[in-house]
Amino acid sequence: MERFTMLRSAAAPFARDNIDTDQILPARFLKMPRGGGRHYGDFLFHDLRRLPDGSTRPDFVLERPEFRSARILVANANFGCGSSREGAAYAFRDAGFRAIVAPSFGDIFFGNCLRNGILPVRLPAAECAHLRARLAACPGTALTVDLERQQVALPDEAPLAFALEPFFREMLLKGVDELGLTLGLGAQIAAFEARRRAAEPWAIR
Repeated sequence: MERFTMLRSAAAPFARDNIDTDQILPARFLKMPRGGGRHYGDFLFHDLRRLPDGSTRPDFVLERPEFRSARILVANANFGCGSSREGAAYAFRDAGFRAIVAPSFGDIFFGNCLRNGILPVRLPAAECAHLRARLAACPGTALTVDLERQQVALPDEAPLAFALEPFFREMLLKGVDELGLTLGLGAQIAAFEARRRAAEPWAIR
């Protein structure tokens, strides 16, 4: 998994709330193979961004030229609610997104993002609305998401602070999953076991 320290990128505003994982990645695409040149990013927001004839909606935010290079999405409340499909996080990662900013997230989607190298940032609704308004008014504006300092900032404004559990923060900073983070503590684990074996030999078989 690629490390996440700081990202400065164009960001796309997405104002709809209660976006569920079926809107992010419709269930019928979950059976599609992921690999070999095909990825779930092709289906991100498929039914929201396409017309019945399959053509794209030119007014959908990610179809607008100024937002096509965005790697950050600034969303609205209860983003990623609904079913637990990890494919929704795959779709964002495959499409190049590394951070999603929103007032709140579906709990399982939040965890799936972290496990796939995507930083989900919780900010108050008013701050998210302000960011979306600035991005909509000045398309292409770069947003900085700094995990080391735990801040989000527009170029000419004071940074906005966010919190992330230390375990997940370290996991993203090091670019590892839970297992990788645990394996990285191998020396400390071995030292603990040696001390325990010396202090309590009767407990070790």
